[in-house]
Amino acid sequence: MGLDEDALEYHEREPPGKLEIATTKPTNTQRDLSLAYSPGVAAPCRKIDANPEDAYKYTAKGNLVGVVSNGSAVLGLGDIGAQASKPVMEGKGVLFKRFADIDVFDIELDQADVDAFVESVAAMEPTFGGVNVEDVKAPECFEIEERLRERMDIPVFHDDQHGTAIISGAGLINALDIFEKDIGDVDIAISGAGASAIACAKFYVSLGARKENITMCDSTGILTEERAENGDLNEYKAEFARDVPEGDLADAMADADVFIGLSAPGIVSPEMVRSMADNPVIFAMANPDPEIGYEDAKQAREDTVIMGTGRSDHPNMVNNVLGFPFIFRGALDARATGITEEMKVAAAEALAELAREDVPDQVVKAYGDQPLQFGPEYIIPKPVDPRVLFEVAPAIAEAAMDSGVARTDLDLDAYRERLEARLGKSREMMRVVLNKAKSDPKRVALGEGDDEKMIRAAFQMAEEGVADPVLLGDRDAVAATVADLGLDFDPDVVDPEADGHEAYADRLYELRKRKGITRSEAHELVEDPNYLGSVMVEEGDADALLTGLTHHYPSALRPPLEVIGTAPDAEHVAGVYMLTFKNRVVFCADTTVNTDPDEDVLAEVAQHVADLARRFNVEPRVAMLSYSNFGSVENAGTRKVAAAAERLRDDPTVDFQVDGEMQADTAVVEDVLDDTYDFAGLDGPANCLVFPNLEAGNIGYKLLQRLGGADAIGPMLTGMDEPVHVIQRGDEVKDIVNLAGVAVVDAQDED
Repeated sequence: MGLDEDALEYHEREPPGKLEIATTKPTNTQRDLSLAYSPGVAAPCRKIDANPEDAYKYTAKGNLVGVVSNGSAVLGLGDIGAQASKPVMEGKGVLFKRFADIDVFDIELDQADVDAFVESVAAMEPTFGGVNVEDVKAPECFEIEERLRERMDIPVFHDDQHGTAIISGAGLINALDIFEKDIGDVDIAISGAGASAIACAKFYVSLGARKENITMCDSTGILTEERAENGDLNEYKAEFARDVPEGDLADAMADADVFIGLSAPGIVSPEMVRSMADNPVIFAMANPDPEIGYEDAKQAREDTVIMGTGRSDHPNMVNNVLGFPFIFRGALDARATGITEEMKVAAAEALAELAREDVPDQVVKAYGDQPLQFGPEYIIPKPVDPRVLFEVAPAIAEAAMDSGVARTDLDLDAYRERLEARLGKSREMMRVVLNKAKSDPKRVALGEGDDEKMIRAAFQMAEEGVADPVLLGDRDAVAATVADLGLDFDPDVVDPEADGHEAYADRLYELRKRKGITRSEAHELVEDPNYLGSVMVEEGDADALLTGLTHHYPSALRPPLEVIGTAPDAEHVAGVYMLTFKNRVVFCADTTVNTDPDEDVLAEVAQHVADLARRFNVEPRVAMLSYSNFGSVENAGTRKVAAAAERLRDDPTVDFQVDGEMQADTAVVEDVLDDTYDFAGLDGPANCLVFPNLEAGNIGYKLLQRLGGADAIGPMLTGMDEPVHVIQRGDEVKDIVNLAGVAVVDAQDED
């Protein structure tokens, strides 16, 4: 099946299209409906009538954008009309929601007349928090945007103009930085003189380019003052007419430092590329095929060419989705009255800066594990990078406040945290822990310290102030990897083999000499990072240990258990995963350690998981799980769970809600608890699930994660005498940093 057939099937599949309306408040009871509609709506209506700004408080206006088009210039399709443009506008709505959690109504207007289009859109101002004008042909689009911005007191943004300008501007900032060229000195040749091209030229001037250094060409040739005087150029093209002889694109590109293509495929030859200045920047953005192919441009020269296109199958894709969702997010949250030039510049600078940072593993995996590191092949962030939201949107909001168009002041630090929460409950929960970790960072030893992931994680810990990392690994290998990654980082490294560790070997011998370890064996064992790190923590030279990235879980857990052991009030340890859903958090134990726990172990695991939940500011409600509900089935397996629950209920020192044995759906479904088992000792659905054995726990959390769409954080090891966490093989950098934050908070609690 070809792409067209796949796309048609995708759009036709029930329900047709790509968007639907979902309710955000309960609508289950008569009271819910009376609040949602009549008579409840009267109260907010009266409030808004008295103060129109209250529409942002009582309605969805503040998170609603209108994507408006007449279909007169649909990318790659031309003037196909309003109705045929609807799939594109729905797609735009999908991107708004996916990347910035913004709701969209797509509006297709059968209006070719500028006056009629402007009047129609302006009349909808009470509905929207912002308007995205899309796929309207030039030069009408310029007048439409200008008039709407004058008429409307909300952000109006024509993405076809400004989106490409902002994203290519971010790439241009970085490309010129790599080549050590000043934007004010470079000559820029532009192929195309439509909405995008003119917007790019204007924006580059805002970034510092000089208008007299920009040579723009349309299908006739260079925009010259003579052509402008002859009436050959409209007012928008005439702005970039130069007092130069007439010529074609080849003339414009000769000795140019930068080529910007927003025109037609295949119109640039290798010879034209060779005519450019040293180390040229080429953004050939015609879609679907660029003005010159990626390989053709790179191979045309012996020096370095930084090449960008509008295609996803080549490096440096200039993709508008990096702009509009996040620009509107920041503008909406600042309640901006418009989008200023300062806001657009702030977006480009934030994107340029983000491209210089270490790229998360999830982004690298999304692009087939290809290397993504700042340089000629990576000057623009990838759209799936979740950090774009909380880098660009705050930059927009700050610029809105600085330029005087914001109607509300935002605490930018708190705002970033709210944005992270939009990406999922896990980020919101981890932010609680990471903020606490940053308040008093601790020294965290990292086993497998010469592994690239551990080094990148250590860099992030240090950069964000989460912890003071100590890499346990080969010093030369660490230094080489730091250099290869281009990290501005001088890590603390302890080399298990090269450094002298007599004192640690002696301590290990003292601890294990009656467990079969000889002195010579102790000296050999401290060359193992897991034993070395464990002794460092036991001796107080490190506050916590993270290990396990390249080991099986049991083999990574054994050294800290032997050296550090369990806490004085604990006999067993347990592995806990925190699973976060959209509006819910569940802690699952034990998922990694105890194979077939008895009632004593289950009771202790329950106490461990309750303590852990409180570190995340979650008041624990613990369910002891089984396949029986309160004695409905009686055998050895259910009896041990019931006995553990009874022991906890009868213990006066237990200060959390707990009950069982109960089935999983009983534990997590409020109606089942309230209606069928109203005697249960939980006043709401359980948020801590204690599984009857390791098999059930491991299966259960993985099903919840994969089929329930939960994000998983862990496994977090509880019950140790000092903070130790064993990472799962294959964990990503963010997982390591998160567990480091948990370990630091553990260490803080022990101070």
